[in-house]
Amino acid sequence: MADVRQGGCRCGKVRFEVSGEPMLTVACHCTGCQRMSASAFSLSEGYSADAFQVTAGNPVIGGIHGPTRHYHCDYCKSWLYTEPDGIEGFVNVRSTMFDEPRRERPFVNVFVSESLPWARTGAAHSYDKLPAMEEWPRLIGAFAERDRAWSKEEFNP
Repeated sequence: MADVRQGGCRCGKVRFEVSGEPMLTVACHCTGCQRMSASAFSLSEGYSADAFQVTAGNPVIGGIHGPTRHYHCDYCKSWLYTEPDGIEGFVNVRSTMFDEPRRERPFVNVFVSESLPWARTGAAHSYDKLPAMEEWPRLIGAFAERDRAWSKEEFNP
């Protein structure tokens, strides 16, 4: 059975859980994320929608009310997760909303062109804007392989 991680908003009215490992971790430096998070960037973990579930409460759409849907707690206004436009079946969960956030640095930086000059994460990959759609599968594959131990054959060809 896949590992289950839980999280929720600041006040506790909305709770969620995910199963398994994220497909990717991302720091977004766009000015929209800066304003919505009141920080230099937002941190997220990408999951398939099938791996994500709201277990308590009723999140509402907040932030910009456009085709990309940003979900918040209606009471404390915590930004919990996003369903990006044009990527059906995918959910970006705000990393710091987990009860036990991951401790490793994000794997990908996006919108570095909008970043504050001192905001650096040390991510393995950085992009001035969003990567092209055809680039995402390679990034997801590289993230999945990041901790894989080299076999004897790979280490000594």
